[in-house]
Amino acid sequence: MTNTTEPDADRYRRPSGIRTLALGDTKLSYVPDGQATLDARMLMPDVADEFWRENARYLTGGTHLTASVGGLLVERDGRALLIDAGAGPITMGPPLNTYGVITGGALLESLAVLGRTPEDVEAVALTHLHADHFGWAWHPAPGGDAPAFRHAPYLVAEAEWSQRHLPEAQGMGPMIAAMASNVRTIAAGAEIFPGVTVMPAPGHSAGHTGYEIHADGTRVLAIGDAFHTPLQLAHPRWQNTFDYDHTQAIDLRDRLIRELARPDTIGFAVHFPEPFGRIRFEDGRPVWTPVDA
Repeated sequence: MTNTTEPDADRYRRPSGIRTLALGDTKLSYVPDGQATLDARMLMPDVADEFWRENARYLTGGTHLTASVGGLLVERDGRALLIDAGAGPITMGPPLNTYGVITGGALLESLAVLGRTPEDVEAVALTHLHADHFGWAWHPAPGGDAPAFRHAPYLVAEAEWSQRHLPEAQGMGPMIAAMASNVRTIAAGAEIFPGVTVMPAPGHSAGHTGYEIHADGTRVLAIGDAFHTPLQLAHPRWQNTFDYDHTQAIDLRDRLIRELARPDTIGFAVHFPEPFGRIRFEDGRPVWTPVDA
């Protein structure tokens, strides 16, 4: 097990480094690509300023949340699956992205540190079609004219792919077109890799999808963008501007809090400063407790 934990002073406002969790014959690794620096008040516009002042340790400059951007590498029996593919080697900021700045580009280097090349990855499973989750699925690899994972199928939930006109309308049409030939749609409950099944999680996008991973008696839930910050756990009914269907997204967060509180369950939240964690309750409120990884 690799531990790259840094001192705690800035732990809530920095992106995660590589984290690896070993569960029997399965290894799960967070693969960093970059970070997102998001305007907290635009992300959750109904939240009072007093709340942000009380939780200033999460904010950069008192205004912005820092979110990790990357993917989850699942390794078993010599095989490898990648869940989400980061933002790719681009920077998205104003005026195209009024919520902050998203940067990527490190995912292939992070894979190399983990001893893997893109060719080792047999499939790329996407949680949804937002630009910070499928960047390396469409962007040409450095020094080439084709995406790094062009040899692998891109697994996308049928509900997400059939409604791809929604992200296309937000300017992602060329990106989606560039990856379309590799897309293979997947159904709820399908096993896409040993121990990994498809978990519908609509709300953040029309076909937003999580993945349930079973290994060594432990269940790991890769929850995509159900949550962007641990602060949402105690307030799951606060609306998130990025969510497509607020009612579905709130219901999902309520359900996931119950699921992640189970003693046999670990969560993987790709945007959290510490992406692997469990939920415990303090004074009746759910709190993210990082798992040593």
